[in-house]
Amino acid sequence: MSDRNDSRPLNPARRHFCGLAGGVVGAAALLGALPRGARADELPHLTLDDPTAKALNYTEDASKAPAPHQDGQNCANCNFFHGGASGYGPCDLFPGKAVNAKGWCSGYAKKA
Repeated sequence: MSDRNDSRPLNPARRHFCGLAGGVVGAAALLGALPRGARADELPHLTLDDPTAKALNYTEDASKAPAPHQDGQNCANCNFFHGGASGYGPCDLFPGKAVNAKGWCSGYAKKA
């Protein structure tokens, strides 16, 4: 037997909406609490005396890069670089460091 005294029908759409809205609010709160990935402007710049930079002949200026560098090759058009066409950005070859978009290293691989 029901204790319901009013004559309004149950509204399943409203229940669904309230449940969905609660889930969205909960997910937003959870995502806000998770640590975010480092942005490129927060990464330290790769230094030329870094062991990996030395091993891959990294240079800040591609126009001064040693062989096997070819004209037109720079970090900005490398497959491993995830920054913009200028400034600094993250590189898969140097995790946790930002490299110069105008730089070059012997790990260069042209973007597909």
